[in-house]
Amino acid sequence: MAAIHFALPEHLTLGPSWFVPLVVIILVIPAVCSNRAGKFNLNATFGIIMLSVITIAEVWSLALLIRGLPHKNAQPLELARSAALLWVGNVLVFASWYWRLDAGGPHARDLRKAHSEGAFLFPQMTVPAESDWAAPNWKPGFVDYLFLAFSTSVAFSPTDTPVLSRWAKMVMMVQASASLSIVAILAARAISLL
Repeated sequence: MAAIHFALPEHLTLGPSWFVPLVVIILVIPAVCSNRAGKFNLNATFGIIMLSVITIAEVWSLALLIRGLPHKNAQPLELARSAALLWVGNVLVFASWYWRLDAGGPHARDLRKAHSEGAFLFPQMTVPAESDWAAPNWKPGFVDYLFLAFSTSVAFSPTDTPVLSRWAKMVMMVQASASLSIVAILAARAISLL
């Protein structure tokens, strides 16, 4: 996610293009160290701070992209590249938020025998225990949250995973709005070029 911000044009970044990646690297080091030391609450705190920084940078860049549209300063290729990078960043950021917050986070989920509670009802949670479709002690991994975020960004709604909690519904609304904004920007610019 930090690399995405580094790849954006400087006029669309929060500060210099190296700022967000540097902050992320600075936060990754104590996050990894606290995880290895078994201080999982501290690790979660660093993870949430890191995701907050990336989310703020993502929103900032999207706002700058939208603000610059009427001025037509950006070349069509640069605009398309920037919007695509922000869209991918949107998927990754929200997948990380879902993974970090659902059912107490990854560490709390790992401590449970099986995933039977949380903000999302994954299809594997509804499969009978004797079925071959899901392991008896199935737990969602990052890929499950990545698919959820991808589906939300493409369809503007979850496709196979119902949302159960209010916080998750609110976060998914923000994600779908950001994705819709990016897609609308690309469509509007493409139409204006015709």
